[in-house]
Amino acid sequence: MFTNYIKIAWKVLLRHPFYTFITLFGISLTLTVLMVITSFLDHLIGSHYPENRRNRLLYIQMISLSDSLQQSHNKSPGSYEFMQRYVKTLKTPEAVGLTTLFEFANTYVNNKRIELRIKHTDAQFWTVTDFDFVEGKPYDEQSLKRGDNVMVITDNLKKQYFGETDQPVVGKYLTLDSRDFRIIGVVRGVPVTRPVTSADLYLPATATHRPDLSKGFSGGYSALILARDPADMSTIQAEYDQAIRQIPLPNESNGFRFSIIETGAETYLGTWLRNFFDRSVSGIFYAVVGLFMLLFMALPAINLVNLNVSRIMERASEIGIRKAFGAPVRTLVGQFIVENLFITFIGGAIALMLSTLIIAYINQSGWIARADLTLNLTVFAVSILICLIFGLLSGVAPAFRMSRLPIADALKV
Repeated sequence: MFTNYIKIAWKVLLRHPFYTFITLFGISLTLTVLMVITSFLDHLIGSHYPENRRNRLLYIQMISLSDSLQQSHNKSPGSYEFMQRYVKTLKTPEAVGLTTLFEFANTYVNNKRIELRIKHTDAQFWTVTDFDFVEGKPYDEQSLKRGDNVMVITDNLKKQYFGETDQPVVGKYLTLDSRDFRIIGVVRGVPVTRPVTSADLYLPATATHRPDLSKGFSGGYSALILARDPADMSTIQAEYDQAIRQIPLPNESNGFRFSIIETGAETYLGTWLRNFFDRSVSGIFYAVVGLFMLLFMALPAINLVNLNVSRIMERASEIGIRKAFGAPVRTLVGQFIVENLFITFIGGAIALMLSTLIIAYINQSGWIARADLTLNLTVFAVSILICLIFGLLSGVAPAFRMSRLPIADALKV
């Protein structure tokens, strides 16, 4: 029966090429936009290089200090001392890595200035992330203890500083603000849309230890906490909250006296929402995104409803004959829904090809440095779901309407 419905749908498509073109154009255009948006959202918040284990990662990026009346506030990343005392001592995680946010510096080669984005990290930063080392290896705990002037650079910085060369640069030196640092590793670069791990070069936290990032509670460091299992993440969050509650209050941080401290270990999506919105609006964010996608699909679906009604009206006599021979309403509705889903999936296949071309263009255009948008399994699954919803939105109403048509009226059409 299902195969017959597909064959009938195919014959109907070939009967009126113009209607078919309009229908497929509306479906494929809508789904292309939604697939590209889905791919971009996955690029922002999904698990990708070098944060391939975001399903097991928690992030501590901000610490908010306030006075008792909440009139004075100090909100910033944590200090190195704070991270060592309250985060690195957690018992549940598999590993905890530390990194600064962007710092900026300059280097010069052949009288040309190169602007650099720098991160200071500890040794476990390389354990909780999954960087691809093109050359060499990361620095270790001994390098941090000795305060070695070593660095890891990206392959892009290698090209900028040393030119197009296939020769290894491990062991060579790069001058940074009048100081020479020995290169011990070269990694594949990270898109700028992953600010926790993206940089041009990485230095040990002790190589250029700035006092304002080191002492007190506030500083310049974020933590990446790797759980042994996703189920441990709630336990880690509770353990961190308990450690924060042990901090005596009121307290003082670099001259700022505070009575309230707010911080938490959150998933990447949680920290991403916190950076743009208030912590309490995550549910609202999901609702707004869902409503937007529903409305975006509903508008062309309404137009397709009219086209489907016109297409089905041509088959009114077929409906009347089938009803006269006892075909139940649910059978007729099922047939037209299957036909509409078949047409929608053809539009979805076209949209998938268009989305692949658009995403490839975005990746190569340089609009987003190191962009690596993909149509992976997650995006594909969401796209299939979108096709189903779209097909149902545009197919149920006309199918139900025509299946309820009286036999006499259907045979007159």
